[in-house]
Amino acid sequence: MSILIKPIITEKATNDSELNNRYTFQVNTKANKVEIKKAVEAVYGVSVEKVRTINVRPDRRTKYTKTGIQHGKTNAVKKAIVQLAEGETIDLYANM
Repeated sequence: MSILIKPIITEKATNDSELNNRYTFQVNTKANKVEIKKAVEAVYGVSVEKVRTINVRPDRRTKYTKTGIQHGKTNAVKKAIVQLAEGETIDLYANM
């Protein structure tokens, strides 16, 4: 089971990483805070102070087409906001 899926690089997440030393990741929906902390420390070699998690509900959409009404939804995801110790950083652009 892969815990870290991908880092989230948005304007809000980038600003949070620059100002508050917090990084945002999309994680497995069944992962808990302890597993997320160990995974970030193992992959990036940093020490994690705090982990916050957010369960994002799926978006439901309705399309009106010739064949009738089509209902659909996106997948539910889980985000983790990880706060690192003072003076430590993660370079997300290093291995692109």
